[in-house]
Amino acid sequence: MNKASSQPIGREAAARLIEPLTELVIRAGAAILAVNRIAMKIDGKKDGSPVTEADLAADKVISEGLARIAPNIPSLSEERVDQANPPYRGSFFLIDPLDGTKEFVAGRNEFTVNLALVSRGKPLLGFVGAPALGLVWRGLVGRGAERLTLAGTTIKSIAPIRTRRCPPPGKPWTAAVSRSHGDIRTEGFIAKRPGAVRVELGSAVKFARVAEGQVDIYPRLGPTSEWDVAAGHAVVTAAGGKVTDSKGAELHFGLGRKDFIMPEFIAWGDPSAAAF
Repeated sequence: MNKASSQPIGREAAARLIEPLTELVIRAGAAILAVNRIAMKIDGKKDGSPVTEADLAADKVISEGLARIAPNIPSLSEERVDQANPPYRGSFFLIDPLDGTKEFVAGRNEFTVNLALVSRGKPLLGFVGAPALGLVWRGLVGRGAERLTLAGTTIKSIAPIRTRRCPPPGKPWTAAVSRSHGDIRTEGFIAKRPGAVRVELGSAVKFARVAEGQVDIYPRLGPTSEWDVAAGHAVVTAAGGKVTDSKGAELHFGLGRKDFIMPEFIAWGDPSAAAF
């Protein structure tokens, strides 16, 4: 049987994976922090984006860990996309071992480890680890989301998180925007919300800030990749939000979109605001 056609996993089975996958994300983050940013080797991919020793170190930790934790579930990683065999119609792991490589190379702390379990094309379980910030956000759709505070690789505290309702009429929206990637459509979308406050953030930290109610919305109306979106999608949804395209339609993952490009998305803290 094609491994990509594995059977879909339900919520109960996904719940049993939360703790081992949390440990895996923390370990991958530690592998990133162990890399010397000043002396590390940086290569370029075909699309011009950078890949570093840290990307590969985190991917190795995750690849080996998933083979041990869930050997029957296929995985798709940004760093092993040449091995992908879509469509993934059952369940699969979707991974960005180091999201925000440009942030990492620049010496900033807003880079993340993104790990999602997608089932029937929709993110079910997601982890966004920010090792330099000492944080992990995780969420299981239908069960809720949490923020973990770390000391090194030790979990010091776990707190439930929840998105917030959209601002009342006359009050400004707070929008998470990319520090490294801007586009005209996204700016136009934000401009339709008069007085909107823009908060510049890197990587999937933007999803996390929506999930924990610090910002109202995260629009990205330019192309990105499925592995940049899936983990944050699960965390925001589990925290009570919603992620759609610009017309309010659901997003789907792993079903064979060319080069795994996600044309656009909007992460809404308040699902009622996403009614188009």
